[in-house]
Amino acid sequence: MCRQSATVCLIKSPGRAERELPLLADRLSTLPDPRDRRGRRHPLAAVLLTAACAVLAGARSYLAIGQWARHAPQHTLARLGFRPHGVLGVRTAPSTSTVRRVLLAVCPGGLADLLGTDPTGADQVAVDGKTARGSRSHAAPAAHLLAAVTGTGRTVPPLRVPAKTNEATAFRHLLAPFDLTGVTVTADALHTQRDHARHLVEDRQAHFLLPVKGNQPRLHAALRALPWPRVRARYDRKLGHGRRETRSLRVLTVTDLHLDFPHVVQAAKILRHRTDARTGKVSRQTVYAITDLTALQASPQKLAHLARSHWTIENRLHFVRDTTFAEDASKIRSGHGPENMATLRNLAIDTLRDAGHKGIAAGLREVSYAPHDRPLDLLNLP
Repeated sequence: MCRQSATVCLIKSPGRAERELPLLADRLSTLPDPRDRRGRRHPLAAVLLTAACAVLAGARSYLAIGQWARHAPQHTLARLGFRPHGVLGVRTAPSTSTVRRVLLAVCPGGLADLLGTDPTGADQVAVDGKTARGSRSHAAPAAHLLAAVTGTGRTVPPLRVPAKTNEATAFRHLLAPFDLTGVTVTADALHTQRDHARHLVEDRQAHFLLPVKGNQPRLHAALRALPWPRVRARYDRKLGHGRRETRSLRVLTVTDLHLDFPHVVQAAKILRHRTDARTGKVSRQTVYAITDLTALQASPQKLAHLARSHWTIENRLHFVRDTTFAEDASKIRSGHGPENMATLRNLAIDTLRDAGHKGIAAGLREVSYAPHDRPLDLLNLP
């Protein structure tokens, strides 16, 4: 079964050797072709590269990818890997229906592993889920994708959460292919579970920093009862995005006997005061968190940095896919389409950031000025 599929997929995800091939076209060529042998007109890697380049040029749908391919000149089709046909050696672009069939059928786990970032050696991995609202239909619920990013904002291959389950059941499968030794995993309160903590520390030799909210009432009450007034607070003040924010952080060394949670050695209380610079409205939020990192491994400053960095996944991935790629409005819902399109959007975001674009919308506009050359250059297609 394909590790990232909501349905049965008989294609195995590629191994580390395939993921480390230097050229994108070579990596994609290792994917088994899900199409029948008869009638294959275009190489699988060429069709997938077409979709990747079109999304990098701003395409949001199968139709837009097909239009990009239809207008591609011969030299672009040659770089993508399409074969010449006939006496004149003319290369033919894949149709919209061909692109759609391939993205519906190709193994999402294999494609994501080849195009995503391996978090091995990263300082932090932030895990969070997102629902593609537009993919909802009368016959099926909207596709829910569990995603992760490194502390530097690089995307980890996403995972579609199967229907009738939730993110917690998919947590292990999302991170299973990677070496997490020494990596600190952060997530939202849904994943503050004892089994997750044991799995990360005992099986994966990783660390965790997890928030505690009302869904864990006994644990939350135990954290609130700790002697926080005796702890010196550390303050951090910032001004930006139309608000003034002051954060105070208090950290205590605890044991799993205090909190009845495996491997926990430190607890943190984060108090946020926010003032809207325009209206003057003040909001206050208190967040508790637990970690297996000792005081020697993580100072209060590092814990504060890890807690703030967790929101990287919301600000640098989910928000961008919603506003720039209009993912919530996408009607792609069947087969493996939602996962594979999410993977292609992640690739576009990572590629533009690697090219120095801080704003993804501005990067897409720049690519659109040379839509059949610039995407191939950014993906290093020979």
